[in-house]
Amino acid sequence: MLLILLTPGASAFAKVYLVSVGISDYPGTANDLRLSAGDARAMTRLYQNKSGLVYRMLLNEEATVENIVSTMRRVFVSAGETDIVVFFFSGHGYPGGFRAYNGQLTYTQVRNAMSVSKSRYKMIFADACFAGDIRTGGRTSATTIAAAKRANVLLFLSSRGNEVSYERTSLGNSIFTAYMLKGLKGEADANHDNVITAKELFIYVNGNVSRATSGKQHPVMWGKFEDTMPIMTW
Repeated sequence: MLLILLTPGASAFAKVYLVSVGISDYPGTANDLRLSAGDARAMTRLYQNKSGLVYRMLLNEEATVENIVSTMRRVFVSAGETDIVVFFFSGHGYPGGFRAYNGQLTYTQVRNAMSVSKSRYKMIFADACFAGDIRTGGRTSATTIAAAKRANVLLFLSSRGNEVSYERTSLGNSIFTAYMLKGLKGEADANHDNVITAKELFIYVNGNVSRATSGKQHPVMWGKFEDTMPIMTW
């Protein structure tokens, strides 16, 4: 399996630079989750099947705001223009960003950490409540979308800004992550051409997540990309 972005000038042997974060065990017990750390492990395993992977996984107490930001910078700074940069987060969210182990991780911090890379192909996959309401400095979502386009960032987020994201132990992962993994492994390949495009992945994941939650959760995808942009090639 090779992860390839088949865009003009992109190398078929581009490296993938991944930072995978999962927080199930928050301080105390009231805010603990069941599956988020496992989500990060599963995402890491998916990418470990390919050569040319550079990654760092942060789980639970490792995933402080400072550690996440510094790790992203250390890992992503080495990515070249045609390499692929991926940030995955599973845990609690809030309107405006993610909840790290010790505080709030804003979208601005994530985007700034990704900006150290010269890569033209940057992705954020987030499984967190209210993920669709990621904003920049409290400004409107339209402003954030424009900023993501300028930064060449594709964002695939587990829920709309007014929705929570659900876990389901029977799936082995949080619902969004479970179907994203299934889709990336091939189930989203609607035309069976061994290439999973952004549109195919969105249609597959959005439909399955919506059905699994009886219409209570709807993933969103935005940023700078075309519907036909390949996300995974088998």
